[in-house]
Amino acid sequence: MAKKSKVAKNEQRKQLAARYAARREALKETIRTAASLEERMAAQSALAKLPRDSNRNRIVNRCALTGRPRGFLRRFGLSRIAFREKALSGEIAGVIKSSW
Repeated sequence: MAKKSKVAKNEQRKQLAARYAARREALKETIRTAASLEERMAAQSALAKLPRDSNRNRIVNRCALTGRPRGFLRRFGLSRIAFREKALSGEIAGVIKSSW
């Protein structure tokens, strides 16, 4: 089980990223298409002044059950350990243990 503070911090990052998404995208578009150097520099400095955690890249994929950041399976939203426990107990539809 991950620390509750880490899980809470990641949730805060998700909220910040959602709040600033439009503003970040507008500034990035300005940087890409700016005609003058001054305009581009102003947009870059405005982008740099936004909170770091408002960047989508800082959001960590975490297990929905345990909060574990490593071994995350995107398709199920679980870590490998939680996935195996759920799959073996038959709680995930369509997943069966393979044998050959």
